[in-house]
Amino acid sequence: MRREKVKFKNSRGLYLSGSVELPEQASPKAFAIFSHCFTCNKNLINVKYISEALSEKRIATLRYDFTGLGDSEGNFAETDVATNIDDLVHAAKFLEENYETPKLLVGHSMGGAASILAASKIESVKALTVVGTPSTLDHISRVFAGKLDEIMSQGSAMVNVAGREMEIGKPLVVDLEKHSIKRTLNTLKTPILIMHSPDDEMVGIDHATNIFMAARHPKSFISLDGIDHLIKNIKDARYVGGLIGEWAVRYI
Repeated sequence: MRREKVKFKNSRGLYLSGSVELPEQASPKAFAIFSHCFTCNKNLINVKYISEALSEKRIATLRYDFTGLGDSEGNFAETDVATNIDDLVHAAKFLEENYETPKLLVGHSMGGAASILAASKIESVKALTVVGTPSTLDHISRVFAGKLDEIMSQGSAMVNVAGREMEIGKPLVVDLEKHSIKRTLNTLKTPILIMHSPDDEMVGIDHATNIFMAARHPKSFISLDGIDHLIKNIKDARYVGGLIGEWAVRYI
């Protein structure tokens, strides 16, 4: 595997940081984009090792940091769902201009939601995989429910997210109501693979059922038995990446 560090601009002129995982010797069969979970970054275990596993299947993968997270520029408190979609669309544009148009989108948790919402905006995409993804965007509101009044009145508030203090801004709260994952899936014609663990402690398995029911055929589901939401085990992450690669090759 070869790794190339990259950066590219979004529509607001902010530089986003990424890494492209490339096959060691053979040329890629296709390119993919991996979008990480809420408040996470491109170096999380699941992002890194799923991307590496895909590159071993000759699917070169760009993993990147959303605006205001990881090594990317910007203020996270000023971001919302629309900025995530915009970041993803510009990641695809970067690949088109510097490597090859992406054919596969992979998203974990809220990154999966962004991938669903962005898929129809990227013409080259032939397949979509979502892992541990909520079926409704308001699911994330439980994270800041206790600080909602402060966010709305003050513009932002510090919220504990998985043990870290993060500044959550009003733009995100307001924007959640403007996007519907189910409505998007009802019209999306892209083949989709839904992966979810029945042991997911953050996003219940019912969300996978709802996504599957809303999606159009062709659609597939794989149960990730015994795997936690963040996929913190390297072997689990590589297992998930391998499964995605085997499924995606049929479409890309």
